[in-house]
Amino acid sequence: MKKLVNISIDDISPHPKSSVKVLERCFELIKTFPNIKFSLFIPLAYWRTIRPGTTSSYSFQINMHKDFCNILKNLPEENFEICYHGLFHGIPGLSDVDEFKFLNYNQSVEKFKAMFDVAKEAGLFQKFKMIFRPPAWQITPEGMKAGHDLGIKAYALSPKERHQVTYAGKDKHYNCVYYNVNPPYDALELFEKTEMVYHATEWDKNYLSVENKENLENFLLEHKESIKFCFLEQMI
Repeated sequence: MKKLVNISIDDISPHPKSSVKVLERCFELIKTFPNIKFSLFIPLAYWRTIRPGTTSSYSFQINMHKDFCNILKNLPEENFEICYHGLFHGIPGLSDVDEFKFLNYNQSVEKFKAMFDVAKEAGLFQKFKMIFRPPAWQITPEGMKAGHDLGIKAYALSPKERHQVTYAGKDKHYNCVYYNVNPPYDALELFEKTEMVYHATEWDKNYLSVENKENLENFLLEHKESIKFCFLEQMI
């Protein structure tokens, strides 16, 4: 039986250093692997306020960026799905990554509704899959219940202990996919179900750069007879 492979890319947004430029690498891979599948995780109003060189005085709310939205609308559906990755991604003024780490049920409901409202304003609500990756893979049990109650069908989570502690074991109650390859922190490797996670953020070592793309391409070519590309719901 062939091993399932999905390529996920986080933090695609109108932020100039976390943009759709990464899609150039995706289309290069499509030329080599016409059936490759990418899951793009989009923060609806990406806002970084902490790390020097990445901050802005405003959020990059996607419905305010028509060209960005048009690119997402026109992506070939046989190769791309787009999924939710938070509103701001962090806690403005406090953190760039912990948006869902401390939220109770009602706070989580409001956050999910705000995400959905921006997607609707952008004309993308029907394009988004009801799949959610919490920023930095951190979310409370109350947050997972809130998302489920509002229609989230699957969570893209982490197997790492430091992230698992935020789930308190409640992730077992929902449909979840757990990444297992995060280059260069994790070596390229195949599992029965392999979710490979990259970032669109140019400041991140995990950025899908030309070099990382070439390494991935060579790895996939080496194993092309033993893999089948899929979207995330096929891994549940």
